Amino acid sequence: MIHLCNLQEKLTLTDMGILMTAAVCHDLDHPGYNNTYQINARTELAVRYNDISPLENHHCAVAFQILSLPECNIFANVDPEAFKQIRKAIIALILATDMARHGEILEAFKQKVDNFDFTNEEHVTCLKMLLIKCCDISNEVRPTEVAEPWVDCLLEEYFMQSDREKSEGLPVAPFMDRDKVTKPTAQIGFIKFVLIPMFETVMKLFPQIEELMVQPLRDSRDHYEELKQIDDAMTEAQKKKTENMSLGRKKK
Repeated sequence: MIHLCNLQEKLTLTDMGILMTAAVCHDLDHPGYNNTYQINARTELAVRYNDISPLENHHCAVAFQILSLPECNIFANVDPEAFKQIRKAIIALILATDMARHGEILEAFKQKVDNFDFTNEEHVTCLKMLLIKCCDISNEVRPTEVAEPWVDCLLEEYFMQSDREKSEGLPVAPFMDRDKVTKPTAQIGFIKFVLIPMFETVMKLFPQIEELMVQPLRDSRDHYEELKQIDDAMTEAQKKKTENMSLGRKKK
């Protein structure tokens, strides 16, 4: 996105370093169970961070533990005052990847995009938050043959969580329940109501992302809608077959 949106000419070198460092660190030491599970199960992370973005706070903490090691400290030669600002900015970006804040961050950017000002620090911070969010959940921008195996991995992670929630008597999100969700149903809603609106909003500022990012999302939506139609047709055919067999037995 830096290359495509030509950000090297619009953002400072520090901003670019902040974006890339946050992107590299944003999911460090992820346990595979989301914030909802952490909070409902009252895990150590949820207790430590008072139920406020437990995972994202953990990713930040792990990032700065690593960066504090002399052999890993890429900011060793940065002025201490400048480092404070860099650290604050990286934390803000990693915390922005909590999907619970999706609506809030997208809405804040929408209010600025029509009169966007690259010299306005608040505008630039909002843009960086939206950029890291786009990159964080950008799997469906990739070609289907690359994206689909990752969808399988993600669904398996969801199913493992919902199985654990059921066994522990915790609430289960319908989109994670292996008895209720299919790959097409999981992806269609996410692409239509989360990904496309977000990327189309960024497209207002950077029209050049349409061909390489927004169009693949539209294609992916169409792909999964076709798969859903096939699934629905097969389910309907199976239902009719079962009904016919049942009727046949009754006639006998």
